[in-house]
Amino acid sequence: MRVQLDVHTEARELAWSSVVRPGRALAYSLLDREAPELGAELHAQGTKPYGMVPFGYSAPVFPLAERRRGIYTLGGPGTWELGSPVPRLLQSFGSALAKMPVIAWGATAFFVDAVRVLEAPAFASGSAVFRTSTPVVVKGSGIGASGVRETRQDWLLPGEPGWDLVFERNLRRKAETLSLNPDVTLERVNWIGPKRSFSVAGSTGTGGSKPGACVEVTVSADPDVLQALWSWGLGQANSAGFGWVIA
Repeated sequence: MRVQLDVHTEARELAWSSVVRPGRALAYSLLDREAPELGAELHAQGTKPYGMVPFGYSAPVFPLAERRRGIYTLGGPGTWELGSPVPRLLQSFGSALAKMPVIAWGATAFFVDAVRVLEAPAFASGSAVFRTSTPVVVKGSGIGASGVRETRQDWLLPGEPGWDLVFERNLRRKAETLSLNPDVTLERVNWIGPKRSFSVAGSTGTGGSKPGACVEVTVSADPDVLQALWSWGLGQANSAGFGWVIA
């Protein structure tokens, strides 16, 4: 499930460093209001057995804003979405947001016009086509041909050797984290967008960026697993705004 906010703002653009980065701090601030112990636990160690953090969010989207090359423009009605396959998390997010007429997206104020809960599609066929609006991030082992780890920043892009396997493993680990059937299969990659990098804030407050690309993929799994992925996101770093599913 997801919480969707209808918003507007007096600002006319966002710095590229603030397109996704503020959402993580905002999500944890919402938990601090409604479920502080849960928020502290997720921030410190994630969820067993893999330390995953089971929520994700979109970038703020203003479809009627005037487009300018190289600028992330704002204007007119906009939306922001925050989702989780964990009911307690989703309830906490929704309860906190319902009490907030304004949210701070970094230094930008978004005025909240409406808050609504979105149900996940049924996915009764056991197959789903997912397209993301933010880049999907995956990281390889960093082990070179010699069998020795050469780097801890082994970012893989869709289409590169090993990406499919790492991506599918991530989906299965998500299912295991939620105690669902881990029989998840990446059937095909239908589309790959251009490489993009966005700034993130780490758990210690240090900054950085993660590279990836938006994708459209066909995935097969039990319907409840597909619903969970729709609510959570694809790939790694969902709690930093990556891999948000729009279809």
